[in-house]
Amino acid sequence: MFVIIGYIFMSACIFGAYAAHGGHLGVLWQPSEIVIIFGGALGAMIVGFGGKPLKATLKALPSLFKGSKYNKAFYMDLFALQFEILSKVRKEGLMSIEGDVEDPHNSPLFSKYPKVGHDHHVVEFMTDYLRLMVGGNLNAFEIENLMDVEIDAHHHEAAVPAGAISKLADGLPAFGIVAAVMGVVHTMGSLHLPPSELGGLIGAALVGTFLGILLAYGFVGPLATILENKAAEDHTVLSAIKVTLLASLNGYAPQVAVEFGRKALPSAERPSFKELEDFVKNAKSK
Repeated sequence: MFVIIGYIFMSACIFGAYAAHGGHLGVLWQPSEIVIIFGGALGAMIVGFGGKPLKATLKALPSLFKGSKYNKAFYMDLFALQFEILSKVRKEGLMSIEGDVEDPHNSPLFSKYPKVGHDHHVVEFMTDYLRLMVGGNLNAFEIENLMDVEIDAHHHEAAVPAGAISKLADGLPAFGIVAAVMGVVHTMGSLHLPPSELGGLIGAALVGTFLGILLAYGFVGPLATILENKAAEDHTVLSAIKVTLLASLNGYAPQVAVEFGRKALPSAERPSFKELEDFVKNAKSK
């Protein structure tokens, strides 16, 4: 939603101001230069990010037009689920959650919180380390190190689409210059034409530089920022799970362990202590 709103606002300001001062918008429409600029930048991106990175980038593109799924409601469900799991462990022992961990999709606990249950990465991360806790062969320090390694690997993987789009944006102004130079070369070979026609050719050549810069900083560059923010959100949710599970592994009660996880959230998504406490109590009673 905000992507579309931003594009409309930006275009209205730029092209509206240009037209208000007597500029002719039709002059800016140069399809051949758009092909040169975008085609060249896309080709360079494919060279640098071909294969799995390119597939990951294409897969990530639809998420650009969706809001974040990691909001306060999601975190409330996440902490309520962790509280119930850890409470069950405290009352019945680690082996009591073996069935929930091995088959979370059919687990009564996970089924109560579909927002969390439908997130493959979150469920996999949580169940993997609960499984290690059930096994009992690793101490808290070893599990924490393993968590850090996995979170870093996941963050690196999630950052690949943002890096690819960022490189695409970086290449657009350069290929805009390529289009402009090619236009100038064409103009230099047409000096026999009258001044009015030469002026049109020169103007068309300069449009290449304009389009390269506009596409880079106005349209494509912001998309890389969105993907970077989404990668950071993925890192945050895994870190919150990590902090909660480690607190439990170190002997803290479920209520305290969940509070550790709550503190790991940014203020915009962090529920208050009272909000989370009331939500967990109501969820548990259902």
